[in-house]
Amino acid sequence: MSSARSLATFAALVAAAILGGAVAVGAVAALGGLDSATTVVTETSAAQTPRLAPASGDAMSINQIYERAASGVVRINATNRSTASGSTDPFGGQSSALGSGFVIDKSGHIVTNYHVVRDAGEVTVSFSNRDTVKAEVVGTDASTDLAVLRVATAANALTPLPMGNSDVVRVGDPVVAIGNPFGLDRTVTAGIISALQRLITAPNRFTIDHVIQTDAPINPGNSGGPLLNARGQVIGVNTQIETGTGSSATGNVGIGFAVPANTVKDVVAQILRTGHVDHAYLGISGQAVTDDVADAYNLPVEAGVLVESVTSSSGADRAGLEGGKTQVVVAGESYVLGGDIIVAFDGEKISSIEELRDAVSGKKPGDKIRLVIYRDASKTSVTVTLGRRPASPQG
Repeated sequence: MSSARSLATFAALVAAAILGGAVAVGAVAALGGLDSATTVVTETSAAQTPRLAPASGDAMSINQIYERAASGVVRINATNRSTASGSTDPFGGQSSALGSGFVIDKSGHIVTNYHVVRDAGEVTVSFSNRDTVKAEVVGTDASTDLAVLRVATAANALTPLPMGNSDVVRVGDPVVAIGNPFGLDRTVTAGIISALQRLITAPNRFTIDHVIQTDAPINPGNSGGPLLNARGQVIGVNTQIETGTGSSATGNVGIGFAVPANTVKDVVAQILRTGHVDHAYLGISGQAVTDDVADAYNLPVEAGVLVESVTSSSGADRAGLEGGKTQVVVAGESYVLGGDIIVAFDGEKISSIEELRDAVSGKKPGDKIRLVIYRDASKTSVTVTLGRRPASPQG
């Protein structure tokens, strides 16, 4: 079975093997990487470099995008807190984590992945001129695997990358990734957007929606680096890769995932404003009603979300929403029936769990929302006060 892995995973092990180092790697810290002794960069002229060709607008060559954006991409090294305090990690004592990031403003703010700096006692950022400075973690969001750092350095040393609109990207659009795979500084790769609207699992086990899939080669160490369109705008933050089958499969197989830029902009704005991110939380798990299950069990609606379970003490629980009690299998899929069926959220029809998550994500903790539901074939409505998303789906 294939599995999506955070891009930083295994980088420390590979780098240690290359350098002959004696650094042990922890099995549970999805980070990794050590400094590479030598980086070889081969440049070609713009005339020799293939041009990217988006559907509209002026395309730049891969070389032109790299020339403009590479200086805004940074290398991030994080030291684990337990190592910094002298204790030993029971899974092997990983001491150093490697990732990528990119500058977003002249104030020294940098975006990267949460899993790159998770549990870090010290974080340093290296620029293209090889200057290395300490970084402050301004805020993190495990639910979207994003983090914002800040460095105190001269504004003229910072090259902010422009953010694009991830809502307008299309399958087949060309893209470029820049990062530090396996510690190889500012490596550029190119490909296309191979799919949209993917779902991946965040470090806290919640789901990240609207994820961009790309075949641009990205590997451990690319975590937190930018995915750019043909105009050099960031449309995503590279976060995970599919590694294929087998426990030894660790590298790129042509399927990578990036958190979309519009999600990044929302999360970064909250972090810069408050230092943290609050996600609204309804407190149910469920599945979409399908034609098969509606027909087989004579449900009162053909579209909606089956409430399969309700989290204790959540807004949904306090509003009296009811989960199902009867597990059935229809067309090879498992469902839990007998609970409420949500068909509308603040007047908007709901036909999938993704639509319900989107509706909730557009609200804030404490907001009151109106759900239209079916209970025992009777249509009614309930008012729910949304809560704050817990640390994990288990609370």
